[in-house]
Amino acid sequence: MRQGPGEEAPYIQRGTPAFRRTNLAFLCAGFATFALLYVAQPLLPAFSEAFGVSPAAASLSLSLPTAVMAVCMLVASAASEALGRKPVMVASVIASALLTLAAAAAPGWSSFLALRVLLGIALCGLPAVAMAFIAEEVDPRSSGYAMGLYVSGTAMGGMLGRVGAGLLLDWGGWRWAVGGVGALGLVSALVFWWCLPASRRFVPRPLAWRGLAAGFALHLRDGGMRLLFLLGFLFMGSFITVYNYIGYRLLAPPFALSHAGVALVFSIYLIGIGSSALVGGLADRFGRRRVLWLTVLAMLAGLALTLSGALPVIVLGLAVLTFGFFGSHAMASAWVGQWGGAARAQASSLYLFAYYMGASLLGPLGGLAWERGGWAGVAALLSGGLAVALLAALRLGRLPRRG
Repeated sequence: MRQGPGEEAPYIQRGTPAFRRTNLAFLCAGFATFALLYVAQPLLPAFSEAFGVSPAAASLSLSLPTAVMAVCMLVASAASEALGRKPVMVASVIASALLTLAAAAAPGWSSFLALRVLLGIALCGLPAVAMAFIAEEVDPRSSGYAMGLYVSGTAMGGMLGRVGAGLLLDWGGWRWAVGGVGALGLVSALVFWWCLPASRRFVPRPLAWRGLAAGFALHLRDGGMRLLFLLGFLFMGSFITVYNYIGYRLLAPPFALSHAGVALVFSIYLIGIGSSALVGGLADRFGRRRVLWLTVLAMLAGLALTLSGALPVIVLGLAVLTFGFFGSHAMASAWVGQWGGAARAQASSLYLFAYYMGASLLGPLGGLAWERGGWAGVAALLSGGLAVALLAALRLGRLPRRG
């Protein structure tokens, strides 16, 4: 129903049909985003073999699109202020699925990387705008739960994308793997388009570059926001680097798993599907400042367990790290959306810029650490980053209450 002058549309309330439709839509959006972006991750060893490239070079299929997406999201948030949240998100996820289908037919490594870069540009319209939509439209008392479900969708996409790609790789090669995940992404994009309610509280604003820069500067001057951006960088960089190179370790002796076996190990992503919603709900109840540092500590503990020489302990470590990552990201994402105030789209895009740049920068560094020091080198690099994240989370908890 259209609002009269001076009226403000109500929030989407938990328990209503609109809330259920919104959650289903963002589950599908999160699935498509992570499945399409991270389909390359379990295929890195296959790319090394098929194209004769090193592990660090193979990781460009992941680091290049994430870097491009991180930069373009800074502009996508402004576009959504002028064009509307839903149109930008729908166009983003459908174009991304079509580009992934095209990448499956790429004739060589250079053309495959070019299509992956275009994918990064296309995908930029969804993550930052999704955070802004949830912060604007969903009752703040349920925003942590709603954001947790969205992040659960990203976990589902990450898990099914990795497991499905790994199984298809053994069955028909990397082209079938990429094409199969692209088809799933397209179906998810269409469900997202159908289910997501139109914005009711969104107020369009003209595209003003000066105002955009002022919004960015406002957040960068805020000490709490800077800590949240640092956390996003370290969370994603550490998590992606672990999953980038754990496959190389498990394919080699003494484990010598098949690609399908490694894909089944990646099913540990199921932990993230439940943990983000669970931790988001706990944060709504007890406060983020009381919970966030514990999930960072879980990431550190999980990383330590992956140093074991026993496969069950390594899998347990991945489970603990995955639980901690998705819980941490769900809390930080919701916190950014509420802390951002009127310029929340810019706040979300800056957070996600840092988040995806973490994957783009730490991912190749992890490749160099792997080539020079094996898994111990990767763990040493990431443990330093997560120790900084723990200190930042503790510091954030002592700042004046906001959001």
